[in-house]
Amino acid sequence: MFLKIRHDDDSSLVEVLDLKQLFDPFASRVEARIHAGEELQDPQALAKVNLFFPSGEDLPRCWVDPHYAESNA
Repeated sequence: MFLKIRHDDDSSLVEVLDLKQLFDPFASRVEARIHAGEELQDPQALAKVNLFFPSGEDLPRCWVDPHYAESNA
C-alpha cells in the first residue's frame, strides 16, 4: 500500500511493507520504504502519526488509536 509521509519541506510517497502493523492500533510504527529518487531505499520504521493517504486524508482512527472504541461508547 502506498501512503505519503509528512516532512518539514514536503511529503514523499511511502510503500508500506507490513500491512498488519499498519492496521494494528497498538503499533505506533510501521515498516516502510520511502520512494525518493531512482534508487530503491532501505526499509525503515516510520511513525504512523506522520502517514496519510495520497488523497490528503488522515489514517482511520481505528488504525492509530488503541482506545478508539472506548471513546465512541
